Amino acid sequence: MPFIPHTEDDVRNMLNAIGVDSIDALFDEIPAELRCGELTRIPDGMSEMEITALMAERALADSRAVCFIGAGAYEHHIPAAVWQITTRGEFYSAYTPYQAEASQGTLQLLYEYQSMMTALMAMDVSNASLYDGASALAEAVLMAVRGNRKSKSKKVLVPRSLNPAYRRVARNIVKNQGIELVELPFDPTTGATDLKALSDHAGEDFAALVIGQPNFFGVLEDIDAQTDFAHDNGMLAVAVVNPLAMSVLKPPGRWGKTGVDIACGEGQPLGAPLSSGGPYFGFMCCTQALVRQMPGRIIGKTVDLDGKVGYSLTLQAREQHIRRSKATSNICTNQGLLVTAATIHMALLGGEGLARAAAACHANTAELVGKLTALEGVEPLFDGAVFHERVLRLPAPVAQVLRTLSANNVLGGYDLSQDYPELGDALLVCATEVRTEAQMSDYAAKLKAVIHNPPPA
Repeated sequence: MPFIPHTEDDVRNMLNAIGVDSIDALFDEIPAELRCGELTRIPDGMSEMEITALMAERALADSRAVCFIGAGAYEHHIPAAVWQITTRGEFYSAYTPYQAEASQGTLQLLYEYQSMMTALMAMDVSNASLYDGASALAEAVLMAVRGNRKSKSKKVLVPRSLNPAYRRVARNIVKNQGIELVELPFDPTTGATDLKALSDHAGEDFAALVIGQPNFFGVLEDIDAQTDFAHDNGMLAVAVVNPLAMSVLKPPGRWGKTGVDIACGEGQPLGAPLSSGGPYFGFMCCTQALVRQMPGRIIGKTVDLDGKVGYSLTLQAREQHIRRSKATSNICTNQGLLVTAATIHMALLGGEGLARAAAACHANTAELVGKLTALEGVEPLFDGAVFHERVLRLPAPVAQVLRTLSANNVLGGYDLSQDYPELGDALLVCATEVRTEAQMSDYAAKLKAVIHNPPPA
């Protein structure tokens, strides 16, 4: 059946009722130069049978290869109960709770999610999710510029060792508000933010400093020094973190002398499958002092006149569906279904389970790196401590190596040459808790064959 079930007669009757000749006439206020025109590159529609065959083919292609790619999205074990519960009708079909009639069950779940995230991040407040990790960073930058009353600047320091996609998305979102993202170089030896370069900005007016933990290279940063530097120089400190890593590392609320002001990131490691790239969700936490600047929904717990516990949307007057242009955000989509999965995932694993998964990731990465660097010509590029990713230098072109590995059912990692050409033939590899010793040994054997017996060009 068609996506829009209206017949031509239905459309004609509606147009007649409102007094216009065509649907296009409803958009005549949009200047012609702003219209995209014909969508000539979109192919013709396919039948249900053709779509089923196409999606089955793509699903098969996704499921065959063993994945050693990280770079912001990670393959973790998700207990079967997580999505069995998440896809129950009362969760699966429920949308963002704009309305006052949002069910108490939905609101309670979001409240529990917020409680878990504040505990995991050691922060005062959590919202009820954002669109994804990249836009969460953009929201944090906007929030920091609004919230830093000590700064007159619209500039934010961002490390170059932060996820390139996050930096691009944040720049595209904030540039039209006159906000400038000033990049900090990384130390070529450790892979961490160059603290000497950071110190060169002492005394300058910046609204905030962004700190990644771990950074895009998997390297652990000197988060205490950077947090204190930010506060000593009148900046807000914004943490971009892997939530699973926070189960074993110092959480953002305890960085430096007073903790960061805003913590955000990608929530995908908490119960969301890779799913060919999404959907995922972004998270954000902050201090109590900044709560009125926070985008997204906040659920509060209270009691009614009879003393019964109840849950409600809190501070929602700042939301885009009420204040429009005066809202703190116009992109703060609540990925409610993914947050539901994350809440169930965290509840099932608990703090100890998350810490065990994180420790297993770290151990597997160390084992994988040991196997790969035992090969002639393969060497680690940085000597900084890592979580569950590591940058390796290969003795062959990375793109060619990855193509050959993929043809042999191994997704060998992320090619850094496009985003960091100065690193040469550098490969970012990752091993989470789901990777087995046999899979890692198979990867090493296939990599050895590729780099020492390259296919003809």
